[in-house]
Amino acid sequence: MKNPVEVNAIIAELERLYPDALCSLEYKKDYELLFAVRLSAQCTDARVNQVTPTLFARFPTLESFAQADEEEVGQYVHSCGFWRAKAHDLVASAQMLLRDFGGKVPDNMEDLLRLPGVGRKTANLILGDIYGKEGYVCDTHCIRITGRLGLTDGSKDPLRVEKQLRTCLPPEKSSDFCHRMVLHGRAVCTARNPHCDACTLRPLCDTGRAAE
Repeated sequence: MKNPVEVNAIIAELERLYPDALCSLEYKKDYELLFAVRLSAQCTDARVNQVTPTLFARFPTLESFAQADEEEVGQYVHSCGFWRAKAHDLVASAQMLLRDFGGKVPDNMEDLLRLPGVGRKTANLILGDIYGKEGYVCDTHCIRITGRLGLTDGSKDPLRVEKQLRTCLPPEKSSDFCHRMVLHGRAVCTARNPHCDACTLRPLCDTGRAAE
């Protein structure tokens, strides 16, 4: 596991490499990000961004989603995979947001986890991106890269990884750090055949140094 000096050095290099730590999902309203994240499960962000403009034009308000026919919603999100479950969750979430939360996306983990289809990864992303709170978004990129770096013990369990990252990452850095993990995972630290020779984090990386 890394000491605070090494952790800060990793954070600083990632900030240099990826100054714009933004979620790649496109949205205009808070609930649209919530829905886009749900659609992104087992689907690429690029595909979701192709689907959501038409989806959000057809259902332009939370009320229209709440009143929507799930089969029709499913027609719009079909290409995202698992479309029946996702369509159901979008409609049911809209209904719950209106009924229980005054039409607002909750700003705390407990309430977010009540929403259909929302797990800790989605909840952390919402807390970080919408509310500027700490957000430890442990997706496949984050789990893989933090394990390789030695920030975690290499566990593949998202909750275990989240707990370990909470002990080493400054809370105010957590959300942007996780976005940078996605960017680095796509560009350099790929799942197969990572580009260690081109990685400027290699001097700080347990896996990279072991391969030298």
